[in-house]
Amino acid sequence: MKSIRGFLGILLAAATLAAWAQGAVPVVQSQPQSQTQEIGPDALAKKITDEVIAVLRTDKDLQAGNNKKMLELVESKILPHFNFARMTRLAVGAPWRQASPAQQQSLTTEFRTLLVNTYTTAFSQYRDQVIEYRPFKMAPADTEVVVRSLIKQKTGADPIDINYSMEKGDGGWKVYDVVIAGVSLVQNYRSSFASEIQKSGVDGLIATLSSKNKSLAQQVGRK
Repeated sequence: MKSIRGFLGILLAAATLAAWAQGAVPVVQSQPQSQTQEIGPDALAKKITDEVIAVLRTDKDLQAGNNKKMLELVESKILPHFNFARMTRLAVGAPWRQASPAQQQSLTTEFRTLLVNTYTTAFSQYRDQVIEYRPFKMAPADTEVVVRSLIKQKTGADPIDINYSMEKGDGGWKVYDVVIAGVSLVQNYRSSFASEIQKSGVDGLIATLSSKNKSLAQQVGRK
């Protein structure tokens, strides 16, 4: 993925998405799934984001770059709230329809792993940014919404818009795209995926993602 003002946008997307998970942080007791689903996507984010940010500010292990702990946090608190099947399908684009079920599964698995490694790395770059949410409206029957937020940096740098495209399914609200400073996460990957597929086919993309993931895993493991 191309850099979007470094990892800042991805980091704060991770922090906010972590807030939407059940229990949000290790020190907060989990709520029943049915109760969590009844809360609107914006209200849930606003309610728990501060708790997540507090953990990032105070957890000495995370501040020291304990990637094992960060990986566990990403896996358990963030990723359950992504619709990876839809994200991968959108990122791959038209070639998805020509891919076999086995190839589709491999693509989804590798794309998920790529985001796991990316978020784990990004967590180490938190620097006291502040998240504000834009006014939000949704109809009772809405099953797809966009939650809009603004990231304010204490350094005085320009704020960054981060918007979350979410859909409601049987498992509750899940994210299928994140738009950072006007750039879609899914669309940003699509250009590089299309180039790889044109060059070496779907299997080539799978191989490239697998190789990238192995490299990222080694980097994370060394820290």
